[in-house]
Amino acid sequence: ALVSRWQWILYVFGAFLIWTGLRMLRPGGHGDAGKGEGWLMRFLRQRLRIQGFAGNRFFVRQDGRLCGTPLLLALAMVEVSDVVFAIDSIPAIFAVTQDPFLVFTANVFAILGLRSLFFVLAGMLDRFRYLKYGLAIVLTFVGLKLVLLDVVHVPALLSLGVIVTVLGGVVGLSWFRSAHH
Repeated sequence: ALVSRWQWILYVFGAFLIWTGLRMLRPGGHGDAGKGEGWLMRFLRQRLRIQGFAGNRFFVRQDGRLCGTPLLLALAMVEVSDVVFAIDSIPAIFAVTQDPFLVFTANVFAILGLRSLFFVLAGMLDRFRYLKYGLAIVLTFVGLKLVLLDVVHVPALLSLGVIVTVLGGVVGLSWFRSAHH
């Protein structure tokens, strides 16, 4: 609805994807998450006043105050990860289509499936050593496509071809390199 009302939002989405892609290429960038406690975890620990485990409860009363448990913290982090996946996937779908129904359903399915796929890939990430770079290239490509929307028209099939080629290439290169080392 926002895009149909304000077309310029696509440029913001494109710039966001380019920024994310370039950030992933830097050492210690977006693709190196999970090292140490991030700012979000610290923020949630402070605001939710986390105490010890209390079975399967999310909240406990301690000294008359309502406090969260580590289970609440885990739930909050899982739900925040859904929002992060949505933020990354919403701009990306606009590179393929602007049909509101397709955009909405693609993002719903992305949220439902990407978390599971993320954990599968996170466990196998050491095998796919170049995947981070391939994803960075794809994000930058899609971002450029959105930013240059009024200048260059890239057909959807060509976009999908570039994405499949880049991701297939980095996965193949990763397998080849790991088999020969």
